[in-house]
Amino acid sequence: MREIVTLQIGGAGNSIGDAFWHVISHEHGVDYASGRFGGTSPLQLERINVFFNATASKRFYARSIIIDTEASTIQRLNASSQLYRPENFVAGSESAGNNFARGYHTDGAEILDQVLDNTRREVESVDSLQGFQLLHSIGGGTGSGLTSLIMEALVEQYPDNLLCNYVTIPSPNMSQVVVEPYNALLSIPALVNNSHLTFCLDNEALFQICNRNLKIQMSNYEHINHIVALTMSGITTCLRFPGQLNAGLRKIYVNMVPFPRLHFLIPGFAPLVTCKQQQFSKGTVSELVQQIFSSNNLLCAIDLRKGKLLTAAGIFRGRMSPREVDQLMTGVRNKNLHNFVDWIPNNIKTAICDIPPRGLKMSATFIGNTTAIQSLFQRLLDGSSIMLRRKAHLHWYTGEGMEEQEFIEAQQELQAIIDDYRSSAGDSGDGQGGSESGDEAAAGPQCTYCGD
Repeated sequence: MREIVTLQIGGAGNSIGDAFWHVISHEHGVDYASGRFGGTSPLQLERINVFFNATASKRFYARSIIIDTEASTIQRLNASSQLYRPENFVAGSESAGNNFARGYHTDGAEILDQVLDNTRREVESVDSLQGFQLLHSIGGGTGSGLTSLIMEALVEQYPDNLLCNYVTIPSPNMSQVVVEPYNALLSIPALVNNSHLTFCLDNEALFQICNRNLKIQMSNYEHINHIVALTMSGITTCLRFPGQLNAGLRKIYVNMVPFPRLHFLIPGFAPLVTCKQQQFSKGTVSELVQQIFSSNNLLCAIDLRKGKLLTAAGIFRGRMSPREVDQLMTGVRNKNLHNFVDWIPNNIKTAICDIPPRGLKMSATFIGNTTAIQSLFQRLLDGSSIMLRRKAHLHWYTGEGMEEQEFIEAQQELQAIIDDYRSSAGDSGDGQGGSESGDEAAAGPQCTYCGD
């Protein structure tokens, strides 16, 4: 069994992780509160060990390390469910205070050994480790600083295993922290050099999906976390259930990342409509394919038409014909050749799982590696450059042991990624660009959202 160890880091990472375990525990027939199996199908148990460990008393617990520099989030999760192993909670004595430097150099460094010890225990308990799944935001101090520190240690100790990051990207329109641009900027070098697959979750796009697609006027993070959790459920479907065309984590990496540095993926999901809107849909595979290539269904605020797709993947759930899926996905490429690079001939990948998500007959998850993501990186670069030019708030970072040169080097790294994606959009491959496509499933119609 190809197991995965999950690390939930910081407030945002733990909130997303908790929503993820809610979703997949239900899909596998495991009660979230008690960890007891109550499913009805042997398929639910066939690959449950990919994400869950079983105890001697036939209870299941999440193979997850819950990490934060303050204890409040961890205490809430510990009280809400027996799905989490008590020994896997790692908390510091003080919050990182939205400061990358504190998460990387001081408060985060104090709990690094404990994190690595717990991770090593989980790794040694599995038969064949596939990789690590890290959930975090790069806007806060813990999610940016401590995650960077952990990634460096994991790459050093487990060089043969994949690191897959689900990263919440801060948005200037939804920001609650002034220094978010700094934290996001300083996280980029670690993501570029240590991560193998990085799924970008843009707060701005997630709020827009709630308001525009799901008609939620006052959306909160509970709604957003559920959308992300369903997206992650879609991406990991082929790891957890057998299907007609299967795709493992390493298969996604090999097919979607032609160059190691350019591994930043855009996830999307369909259908993303209310229950009332769902009544008027055709419920066909063709409709799903059309929706996943729409910018309205992407979990990142970019326009696919303003760039070229290096690679794309579609993960479909439900009973459908593989031949029809292949024809439709290939048809999209043939009709929009100008939106695909021509130096990767077969850059569309599909996977199908017969088991649909809860409440839907079928769904589709999209993963795209597109040069249009440079607009997201440019947004991060511009936001940090404005403050760095005046050296605003810089003393909070230099006071914790950082130097101004680290900010400049991070800007250079970010600019290099922008240039790499820009060059990879050319008509001939020159080895400077990279592409990768991962898939991510987002939330389908939920009565929790539309009130029906």
